[in-house]
Amino acid sequence: MGVEYDYLVCSFGLSDKVAVVTGGGGVLAGVMSRALGRVGVKVAVLDLILESAQKVADEVVAAGGEAIAVKCDVLDKTSMEAACRKVLERFGWVDILINGAGGNKKEATTGSDVSFFDLPLDAVQSVFNLNFIGTLLPSQVFGRILANRGEGVILNISSMNAFRPLTKIPAYSAAKAAVSNFTQWLAVHMSQEYSNKIRVNAIAPGFFLTEQNRFLLTDETNGELSPRGKTIIDHTPMGRFGDPGDLIGTMFWLLSPGAAFVHGVVVPVDGGFSAFSGV
Repeated sequence: MGVEYDYLVCSFGLSDKVAVVTGGGGVLAGVMSRALGRVGVKVAVLDLILESAQKVADEVVAAGGEAIAVKCDVLDKTSMEAACRKVLERFGWVDILINGAGGNKKEATTGSDVSFFDLPLDAVQSVFNLNFIGTLLPSQVFGRILANRGEGVILNISSMNAFRPLTKIPAYSAAKAAVSNFTQWLAVHMSQEYSNKIRVNAIAPGFFLTEQNRFLLTDETNGELSPRGKTIIDHTPMGRFGDPGDLIGTMFWLLSPGAAFVHGVVVPVDGGFSAFSGV
């Protein structure tokens, strides 16, 4: 038991690592930030809304961890570079980048209000850019730090939409497919051009209730499941939406030395949704 425990601590311990989490003021990335802080990771919580980032950072510190909040725009490279300087000034280096910024918007969703043929281009571009460009630019800025050090981990947030696109959300599905493809590309690029000690992987969450998708999955008037939400639950063998905490175990594994030979993969965390044929 003692030997096995020591092995687990050695393999999965992340204490004193420095993690940058974009979109860290949001629901899923916020939970990730708090979890990292609890195991001794120094967390830089990056978000466009500083108040949201500060709230998460304060919670990490209140729990005994170390964190800073940094305002940044993942679609502005100058903003990302300024954020990077602040992180380096505080912590001196970076070990981990989690690209948590992303989401959908109602204006880029087909439905009774608007057909596919009338989807506004600016809404489609906004969703695509937030998810894909918002992953690429931080990977450029913070990935350079990892490349210069010759080690580190990048963890992207894809989606089950990337495997099979869902109805109504063409921009989000396409963007997350791009994130998955980019994850594989960047994994190969980092290994071949810089260091085989830099790993790049992604998590593909199934259905988690967030502020960005609540309008699709629940009835806004009474909070009950919408027909779409009910269909999802009926096709999820575990019979529920994911809880943000359901991502944490997979996150720890992919970030840790215990996943030293896991590279360029997209791991579903979906309650069995992808395994169910509907029959």
